[in-house]
Amino acid sequence: MAGHAQYIVRRTAQAILTVYVASTLTFFILRLLPGDPTTLFADAMMTPEIRQKLLADFGLDQPIPIQYAKYLFQLVQGNLGVSISQRAPVSSVIADALPWTLLLAGSSLLLTVVISIFLGLVTIFRRGGPTDLIIRASTVTLGALFIPWVALMVMYFFGRQLNWLPIGGATDPQAEGSSEKIVDILRHLILPCLVLTLTNLGPLVLFLRTSMVEIMHDDFIRTARARGLSEKKVILIHAFRNALIPFATVVGLRLGFMVSGAVLTETVFAYPGIGRLIFRSVQQHDYPVLQGAFLMLAITVVFFNLLTDLVYGVLDPRIKYGHDQ
Repeated sequence: MAGHAQYIVRRTAQAILTVYVASTLTFFILRLLPGDPTTLFADAMMTPEIRQKLLADFGLDQPIPIQYAKYLFQLVQGNLGVSISQRAPVSSVIADALPWTLLLAGSSLLLTVVISIFLGLVTIFRRGGPTDLIIRASTVTLGALFIPWVALMVMYFFGRQLNWLPIGGATDPQAEGSSEKIVDILRHLILPCLVLTLTNLGPLVLFLRTSMVEIMHDDFIRTARARGLSEKKVILIHAFRNALIPFATVVGLRLGFMVSGAVLTETVFAYPGIGRLIFRSVQQHDYPVLQGAFLMLAITVVFFNLLTDLVYGVLDPRIKYGHDQ
């Protein structure tokens, strides 16, 4: 039990350090970008004095080390600053966008896991056959495609040709009533969720299949067969259960790719999440919003990776937390 507690403390400290490094890199990288927030207000009549005053209003006229110290001081206090473009607290701007990204990424992750487990099991039951080959080839191909291209194809086919689903935004302002709004939100969610799911299936399907193929050659599988268990039970009860642990690892790691894919997906579909917020903020050089958005994404990814790490002990009691892994 003591080893378990020490492991949690160590992993939590590593997670906090990771978030700190990510936020620091974001702070300095943003200031290496060409231009500054005053380009939002640039016009032919802007004098150097007016530009300097704008920079002073945003605290960007001070040396970078001082800006960084003020950023850390505010961050410790839970203050993410004020959006330059929207003149609103960054926390409220992110609070408006984050639930949409969590809905999109969470729905896609759940759907990806369910479908990848189903397809992975199908490839094992049909391994070496045409079904196995088709599933592997199609999922790898989808994973290699550029997300905006897949999004445009999905929008064109389902939104324009078939006219089944909306191709932009997250809600219809004309939707009335709670039940109608929920249905409307789900209809707007389907296409971006489909794009994220299709482009993330490949690695999970292949990893699950590879893990189970390797496990099928282990001694305890031969023992299970010798006891007279059917091949179906051997695969579902023994091979699949033991493959869940490494599979859970990959699922946790794929969350980072899911979040980065959400940035592109939300931009194409004009979905009002963190991804679209980042895209707009880059165009506007809105440093506070970008810093806050990347911080939230870093915290989300690190948290779920940490959670995945800790779940190992539940999935496999043989893991000893008192030893380095």
